[in-house]
Amino acid sequence: MNVKCTLFILKFSNVTDGLKKETTTAIGIMSGTSLDGLDLCYAEFEFDGRWRFEIIASDCVLYDEKWSQNLTNAHTCSVNDLERLHDDFGKYIGENVTAFLQKFNLPKPDIVCSHGHTVFHEPAKKFTLQIGNGNIISETTGITCVSDFRSLDVSLGGQGAPLVPAGDEYLFSEYEACLNLGGFSNISFKEDGERRAFDICPVNISLNLLANFLDKPFDYNGETARSGFIQPELLQQLNQLPIYKLDTRPSLAREWLEEVFNPVVENANCSFEDKLRTVNEHVAQQISDVINSRVSRGRVLVTGGGAKNGFLMERLSQLSSAQMVIPNEEILDYKEALIFAFLGVLRMRDQYNVLQSVTGAKTDSCSGVINYS
Repeated sequence: MNVKCTLFILKFSNVTDGLKKETTTAIGIMSGTSLDGLDLCYAEFEFDGRWRFEIIASDCVLYDEKWSQNLTNAHTCSVNDLERLHDDFGKYIGENVTAFLQKFNLPKPDIVCSHGHTVFHEPAKKFTLQIGNGNIISETTGITCVSDFRSLDVSLGGQGAPLVPAGDEYLFSEYEACLNLGGFSNISFKEDGERRAFDICPVNISLNLLANFLDKPFDYNGETARSGFIQPELLQQLNQLPIYKLDTRPSLAREWLEEVFNPVVENANCSFEDKLRTVNEHVAQQISDVINSRVSRGRVLVTGGGAKNGFLMERLSQLSSAQMVIPNEEILDYKEALIFAFLGVLRMRDQYNVLQSVTGAKTDSCSGVINYS
């Protein structure tokens, strides 16, 4: 399975808030839980009372089979092997940043902003880990690196996720909600004057796993799911999982998927085609229930790999009261990494980039560890 890693070059212009430099450049790096993307983008940001951006160029880098397996199996590593992988992945990111700059003949940016790759995420235990050593990224590139965006929020009692809503607030406020269909789905919207956001349910991380059993890296356009039949008992079991009944939903992670969600799907006595159809229906129902109750009507911006699943999008449009808006390919593919680069810029400006109204932390925070070159 090929896996991509997402890198962004951003150019910021600000003429009103006293920055030492009129423009700031940054590279954002994102590796998602579904292991389906590392994308590269060059964009320009401008501030004239609100943030504006224009994506100038984009590209993607694929992980080879070795890196795909390394990241897939990271949670099974010994302590020593995990520390080595943390360093090696930092080196790998740094080398790809350098190659990206050379390929597009771009000058070194002021900062690199790396989300890293999540191996463990258990905020209830005050623990989260994203590998990709920021010190090594900085050393390899010769560029100051901002990394580890989640752990401060977790230490403040938050879920450490989702972090993208801060970017939604500043960059995509014209939409009633922003829906991301990645490894897990999450939604961001304004309610009672505050930004709200939370994870909803698994998407690609589950659908891709089922497709793998049919020797496919993913279910292209949802075609296999379309050929299957809904299994009512399985659908009911999934919809009745306790996590969906909580007033405040915790962030979803691989641990919950493996311990709770996957066993229900695995134990169902039906074909993989029927499992794909049923999980697609579960996803569409869970997301549309949230939209219909919390967002109602209006435009919802849909991004992430799941937005390319035509069958899933059909079901969402049929079940939801809001209008599903799929943007151009660059926003569709690069929105998360774009925003992590933006969060890194806010960090360097000592401005809040994580919202307690979203994560449940004690306070807003300016998150990210700065590794100076």
